[in-house]
Amino acid sequence: MKHTPYSLLRARLFAFWALLFLSLPVAAQKKAAITRIDPTFWWVGMKNQNLQLLVYGPEAGTYAYSISYPGVQLVQAHKTENPNYAFLDLTIAADTKPGTFTIQGQKGNQKLTRKYELKARSQEPKGQGVTSADLIYLVLPDRFANGDPKNDRFKDMADPNADRNNPFLRHGGDLKGIQNNLPYLEELGVTALWLNPIIENDQPLTDEGGQMRSAYHGYAFTDHYQVDRRLGGNEAYLKLIRAAHAKGMKVVQDAVYNHVGINHWFIKDLPSKDWIHQFPSYTNTSHKFQPIIDPHAAQADWSVMIKGWFVPHMPDLNHHNPFLANYLIQHALWTVEHFGVDAWRIDTYMYNDDAFMNRCNQALLDEYPNLHIFGESWVNNVVAQARFTRNNINFPFKSNQPGTIDFVLWTAMNDALNQKFGWDEGVSRVHQVLAQDAVYQDPMKLVTFLDNHDMNRFFSVIGEDLDKYKMGMTWLFTTRGIPSVYYGTEILMKNFKDPSDAEVRRDFPGGFAGDKENKFTAAGRNERENEAFNFVKKLAHYRKNTPALHSGKLMQFVPQEGTYVYFRYDDQKTIMVATNSTDKEVDLKMDRFSERSQGFTKGLNIQDQKTISLQPTLKIPAKTALVLELQK
Repeated sequence: MKHTPYSLLRARLFAFWALLFLSLPVAAQKKAAITRIDPTFWWVGMKNQNLQLLVYGPEAGTYAYSISYPGVQLVQAHKTENPNYAFLDLTIAADTKPGTFTIQGQKGNQKLTRKYELKARSQEPKGQGVTSADLIYLVLPDRFANGDPKNDRFKDMADPNADRNNPFLRHGGDLKGIQNNLPYLEELGVTALWLNPIIENDQPLTDEGGQMRSAYHGYAFTDHYQVDRRLGGNEAYLKLIRAAHAKGMKVVQDAVYNHVGINHWFIKDLPSKDWIHQFPSYTNTSHKFQPIIDPHAAQADWSVMIKGWFVPHMPDLNHHNPFLANYLIQHALWTVEHFGVDAWRIDTYMYNDDAFMNRCNQALLDEYPNLHIFGESWVNNVVAQARFTRNNINFPFKSNQPGTIDFVLWTAMNDALNQKFGWDEGVSRVHQVLAQDAVYQDPMKLVTFLDNHDMNRFFSVIGEDLDKYKMGMTWLFTTRGIPSVYYGTEILMKNFKDPSDAEVRRDFPGGFAGDKENKFTAAGRNERENEAFNFVKKLAHYRKNTPALHSGKLMQFVPQEGTYVYFRYDDQKTIMVATNSTDKEVDLKMDRFSERSQGFTKGLNIQDQKTISLQPTLKIPAKTALVLELQK
């Protein structure tokens, strides 16, 4: 997620009001009561037997609490400076039975009670993880497909608008719409579905440069335990995940730990002033990653980067507050257990507190060892990128994040398609980035991509050149890592972010009532779009069924004269990927690659299924990347 800061004047005015409001508890206007408990319920049989309940309501923090239930012990109750909160530390013994117990608060002759449920853990799939054998498909739910028009708008929400004619408002896409189109994703060869955040964003419209915008993107949470009603709510999310699992697809949830929306219920009534980072005047993050990895960095620069707010309507959370840290970690566990998500993509990873992230990652991995976690750290070099995942570099702080999103390879692949070949240019860029993989403990866990919701569309970046498109897609599907495709890239959706992010987040044609074209079907796509779709489909299915390609070793050769050759191989198969990035056909001398090609005389082109000779040369057309299954 990437934002453009507001003007300084607007930010200061907004922040002055916000900080004044946020620094004061809301006065209790109702009779003392417990109005909510988070997590909303829990389970018996979890590996970690500790649970901390957030108890909230008017004057709820002024009561003494007790619980009577076999196997459940109230160890300690904590109060904060806001009398509306209490935090209860519980232990749940391994032999505790599912059931409902009463949380009772006592103050003199006054009593508060609230029921709380402990569920039995289901045997449904959860925490399965994603691996290099998978293909991830990234969907922005509001812009993909509208399966239930009845949930497009709600009058009682802060933003009751929905208008497809306005690129900055909600358009009505929802989880039912995604579920309806799972067969399309299955046909394409998708094995994992990554959704931009689905948690409630009950945010008012915000003024950004004179344009009123909604939080359709999902990155401004207002209630962690509710999936946004406009997407269908919790039940629709459960149904989607079960339907995906039934088709053998995994689901990746987009997590945000760094910030929440200004309308979040606990921001309106802060448990304590240190729940968020606050400054004498509004302070925006610098978005500069260097102070985090720089051994010479000034502490002041580090503080602004980590503690500064993204924008005034997204307060920055303070992970050093122990109650907040527990709250976020437990929500992550609750989400995996309740909904059955399989992997965790973490927004703005490098803006979070390091120690908190390691603790959160470990809590998830302890409970779900196969779960994959990959964060967003938008950096421009391999060393910086390695800093935020398990690495082989002697950094003072060692991250335990299993993977990360590979922004460095993304830059290199786009450069390779837009630059003429040179010592450090063109396809040399891809080779050089992969040559530095030794910095990672496991580069196969990195998530690779060509575009996403925060950047210019891939097809536009390469000048709408279909040959370049095929080269880029071939690299994405055949190099190391876990490939991710942004919705619509497979049908050549295009555009640049200028004048706004909404231009690269347009509706998928055919996903909404009244669409003139339905590009979920071959009949609705034009000839060029079908050529792109079928090219990606062929790559995806071949990759899925070929372990040597998705999980085998990688050997690459130094690019020469605009050609770049690498091999993916295991004991069963050897795949040769040969790229000619020039404008002329080339005859590639095969003896140079004998280290991997020796004993093979021909290759099966996986796109056209034709067998071609490898000796003594391999003929490669201009602007082409061949994927050849080598044969003797």
